[in-house]
Amino acid sequence: MKIKSSHGLAEWVAVQDPVEDTPDPASTDIRRVLSSAVRAQNLVILTGLGTSLCVLKDGARAAPTMMDLLSRIRNTFDMADAVDGADKDSRWKDLLTLANVPSDTEDLEYLMSRATMAAEFLPDTEAKRARILLAIAEGIIRDEVDFIDDHVEVPIHEAFLRRVARRSSRRARTKIFTTNYDICIETAARRSGFVVVDGFAFGSEAQFDSAQFSYDVVRRSAGEEKSDFIENLFHLYKIHGSIDWEFNPTTSQIAKRSGTDAPLLIYPKSTKYELAFSQPYIEMLGTFQSSIRAPNTTLLVVGFGFNDKHISEPILAALKGNLSLNVVVINPDIEHASGGGEKSNSYLSAIRELIDNGDARLALIAAKFEEIVPLVPDVIAETELEKHVERIRALGQKHG
Repeated sequence: MKIKSSHGLAEWVAVQDPVEDTPDPASTDIRRVLSSAVRAQNLVILTGLGTSLCVLKDGARAAPTMMDLLSRIRNTFDMADAVDGADKDSRWKDLLTLANVPSDTEDLEYLMSRATMAAEFLPDTEAKRARILLAIAEGIIRDEVDFIDDHVEVPIHEAFLRRVARRSSRRARTKIFTTNYDICIETAARRSGFVVVDGFAFGSEAQFDSAQFSYDVVRRSAGEEKSDFIENLFHLYKIHGSIDWEFNPTTSQIAKRSGTDAPLLIYPKSTKYELAFSQPYIEMLGTFQSSIRAPNTTLLVVGFGFNDKHISEPILAALKGNLSLNVVVINPDIEHASGGGEKSNSYLSAIRELIDNGDARLALIAAKFEEIVPLVPDVIAETELEKHVERIRALGQKHG
C-alpha cells in the first residue's frame, strides 16, 4: 500500500511496519486523508469494478473483470460451435471478422464497439448476424454480473457503509455513484439496516422517479411532535444501470425487478457515451457534476480506473474550477496508471502532476478496496438499530 500526496513531498510513500512507538508516515498520511474525507461537509463517492472484486462466491472471486467477460464470451461461443459441429466459420471467428478486429484482441469494449458499428453498415445478412452475436454476448455479460444471492456475503461493503454513510444531521447525506451493474451496495445496505434512496419510490411497485432524491426519512416517536433525521441513509446513483432495473416500453417507466431477463444496462461499448445522456442516466450524471462543484466537497474514488470519458472529464473540470473540492483516488495499480508513460491514464496523470506541483487537495492511494476499508475512521458511534440488526442476524445464523 502506498500514498502520494503533497504532505509526502509528492513522492510515493509505502506503508511500513511501525518501529517501536514511531508511527509509520504513510499510514499516518492515509488515515489523515480518509479522516478528512468522511468528515467533509459534502461527501461524494464514486465506485467502480474494483469494489466488487473482493466478493467471494463458493470460495472464488464472484465479480468478473473485463478480461473474464471476454474469455467467457469466447468460451461460450466455442462450446456452442462444438455442439453444433461448426468448423472454420465459428461464432467467435465470425464476430471478430464482422467487427474487423485482430484475432488476439483483449479489449472487450473495442470488440463490441466495432461490432455495433459494423451492424449499421454491413449488408443485411451480415448485419443481422452481427446483432445476433452481440445479443448473445450481452446475455453472457448479464449472467456474469448477476452473482449476488442470499448466500453471498458482502462484509467489506457493509463495513464501508458503516464508515461513510452514517452522517450527522448537520452534514449532507453521502452520495454514492457507481458504474457497477451488481447489487453489492444494495445488499450490504439491506443487511446492515441502511435506507437507500436510489430514485425508486418505496412500495411494491418501485418505479424510478428522480424526485425521490429530494426526499428524506425522519424518526418520529409516538405522541411526540419532534422529528429526527435517521442516521443510516445514503443516496445511490447507478450511472451505468443495474441488473435489477427493467424498462417497460408500454409505459416508458423504469421499474425495479429482481431476476429480470432484460435488465437496463449500459454495455461496455462506444455507444455508452450516447446512452449516458438518455434517461435516467442523464439526471444522475447531472447530479454528479453539480455535487462535485459544490463548496466544501470531498470526492472519494474507489476502484474506478478513469477509463470512462463522460465521468472522468467532469472530475477534471471540477478540479480546475472548484478550489474547495478535495479528491482521493484509491486503486491498486494507480502508481503505474498515473505514471505518465505511453499506456498511463491521462486523467490520473493530470492528478499526479497537480500533486507534484503542490496541490494539497489531492491524494492518490495504491490499495485494494478491502485493504483501505479498515483504515477509514468510524466517526459516528454504532446506532442501537445497527446493534439490533447484528444481534438478529447472529441469532438467525445460529439457528439456521
